[in-house]
Amino acid sequence: MAEVVRIASPGGPQQLQQATVELPAPGAGEIRLRQTAIGVNFIDVYHRRGLYPLPGGIPGVEAVGVVTAVGDDVVDLKPGDRVAYAGAPVGAYVSERNLPAWRAVALPADLGDAAVASTFMKGITAHMLLTRVFAVGPGVTVLIHSAAGGLGQLMVRWASHLGATVIATVGSEQKAAIARNAGAHHVIVGRDADFAGAVAALTEARGVDVAYDGVGGATLAKTMACVRPFGLVASLGDSGGAIPLIDINDIGPRRSLSLARPSVMAHMQNADAYRRSADAVLAAMAQGILQPAGQAYRLSDAHVAHTDLEAGRTSGSLYLVP
Repeated sequence: MAEVVRIASPGGPQQLQQATVELPAPGAGEIRLRQTAIGVNFIDVYHRRGLYPLPGGIPGVEAVGVVTAVGDDVVDLKPGDRVAYAGAPVGAYVSERNLPAWRAVALPADLGDAAVASTFMKGITAHMLLTRVFAVGPGVTVLIHSAAGGLGQLMVRWASHLGATVIATVGSEQKAAIARNAGAHHVIVGRDADFAGAVAALTEARGVDVAYDGVGGATLAKTMACVRPFGLVASLGDSGGAIPLIDINDIGPRRSLSLARPSVMAHMQNADAYRRSADAVLAAMAQGILQPAGQAYRLSDAHVAHTDLEAGRTSGSLYLVP
């Protein structure tokens, strides 16, 4: 029997409830995985709230574990192999599960379970944003919100390594120290800070080349004001409130902005794109470019993890241990 955390009905963290299920044998092209660390991501919150449909009611889009059985037609994996995965099918808040074998990525021995579970999905997101959505490199100036969070820290580290100038926003002086340690060149502090004014001052009114906004709400319009003509705003989520309707005239022609709403889940549906990003993340971890900062919770305390994540009481990534 596998321990699972299932959403009873859309709503708050209290809707995450424990249950047990019996798993069938892995089918053709599938593996059975005993999970050791499960990443927590904001998309899990969106699933719990009912923003996105979730067949089966079990959230979670990434984990690390050990293969315990393989189905027919699986030739590249065997019992005992240690792997990570991210993406669909959703349902990672479990102690064991069956998974399409093509999702599983073999892990090197020198990368620990907790480190990978704290980094894998968010690292793939960062790679997509810094390469596919906008090619970040020397001479590029970026704005990254929530820079002390799990994704934010990875974005800051990777963008800085690529040679970009990084302007970060955080909610407190404590989180500012985390962002600076991650490599941010400029840090704007305070939830109510005039970050658009600060960005204008830092860039001599030019604006940044690309801004990454996972906050949404009223913040998105302010983020758009930070970007130079023909720059790009990547809207990643709405942790600070629903994304408002945008008049096309707010983007151009006067501003001449590009607005992206990239989905890492869509990115990972392409097997080649998924593998490229996964390989890049593991290589960046091995090289020390991405340095995981994780906080552990028991799988049975998934509701506590969600509460802390939504309240902004955490920095770095969260993961669950079955």
